[in-house]
Amino acid sequence: MKYPVLFALLASISFIPAGLVQADGHGLEKRAQESRAVIKQFFGDLKGELVSSLKKDGPVAAIKVCKQVGPAIATKHSKDKGWDIGRTSLKLRNPKNVPDQWEKAVLQKFEARKAAGEDPKKMEFYEVVTENGKKSFRYMKAIPTAEKPCLACHGSSIKAPIVDALDANYPEDKARGYKAGDIRGAFTISQPM
Repeated sequence: MKYPVLFALLASISFIPAGLVQADGHGLEKRAQESRAVIKQFFGDLKGELVSSLKKDGPVAAIKVCKQVGPAIATKHSKDKGWDIGRTSLKLRNPKNVPDQWEKAVLQKFEARKAAGEDPKKMEFYEVVTENGKKSFRYMKAIPTAEKPCLACHGSSIKAPIVDALDANYPEDKARGYKAGDIRGAFTISQPM
């Protein structure tokens, strides 16, 4: 090899761990921190609406919150930040949340990491991606399935009135059969650069 040091350097660049500043000067950790903060707000807003609805009207009413209020919260945060913010999953409930190729690959990596013993509560992944000649910072945070209230609508023993409401609102629903600790899906962010 004529340039062994150069090739060694190039090989090491392709393995920069997520979170470090890349050679092009993008502060990935800063972007990840901003993404974490937005996801925390998004999750807090959604959880607040769901818990309120569950306490007031029960799980059937909470289905409408997920269907109508969840996307509205994502849209609000997207507009506030100028980013694309949402949720996705390998087992969809809402067909509008289909993962793109990058998101699907990350979700599959999350499943492999869980199978290797990693806690889904701590799972995230981010990197700079070039699509159609444009760079963007992509971020995903796993959504673990909590025993309550998640399993009331996403578990394997869903009560008949909830099943009826799910079937009416989501005729192609695949987001059932989860156990506590399973990866329900992920929050996803795309920041233009």
